[in-house]
Amino acid sequence: MSHNFHSAVITFPGSNCDQDLEQALKLVSSKTSKIWHADTELPSNLDLIAVPGGFSYGDYLRSGAIAANSKIMTEVKKFAEKGGYVIGICNGFQILTETQILPGTLLRNKNLKFLSKLTKLKIENNSSKFTNQYQNQQIIDIPIAHHDGNYFCSDDELKSLQDNQQIAFTYQDNPNGSIANIAGIFNKRKNVLGMMPHPERAINKILANGDQGLDLFKSLIS
Repeated sequence: MSHNFHSAVITFPGSNCDQDLEQALKLVSSKTSKIWHADTELPSNLDLIAVPGGFSYGDYLRSGAIAANSKIMTEVKKFAEKGGYVIGICNGFQILTETQILPGTLLRNKNLKFLSKLTKLKIENNSSKFTNQYQNQQIIDIPIAHHDGNYFCSDDELKSLQDNQQIAFTYQDNPNGSIANIAGIFNKRKNVLGMMPHPERAINKILANGDQGLDLFKSLIS
């Protein structure tokens, strides 16, 4: 555990992964705060904001669309623009694209079915605050649980992602039809990560999902 790493988890109506994410962050954080979506201020001295998965606002309209207009997301965007670290997982990734903190969008899975299973990811860029404890091109097992995980962006946006090494993870089996097998991306500054798979559900060898998500959280304090 870091003695000076302060993280925070935002909760929206319909979030269901906030507690799992909070528990994972407590493994590496000296302090973990909870933030309600209607709050208008962030805690001081934050090192990381985490936007969890779930079904914010019941996924009415597009997934993450209503949550993107929550009061606190204005502050999250400012935090990211100043270089603060932000991670969005699953529905959190959708929210980060809806706020245009990250490029692209998440569409319905190619087979229009909800997917919940372990999936193999390849580490495409391990020189970030989120991935430095992995080896480049390492294959890890991380669970997915989503209906709208089909990442899509324009050809120009894809070229930009590739040229700037903004692709963090790719699927080995591409379960949802994402363009270029993309499972997670950074912003250009690499201080924001959005990913569909759930590393917070893979932090303990005792559990069926294994512990290969743990190195993402260890990366944050290395």
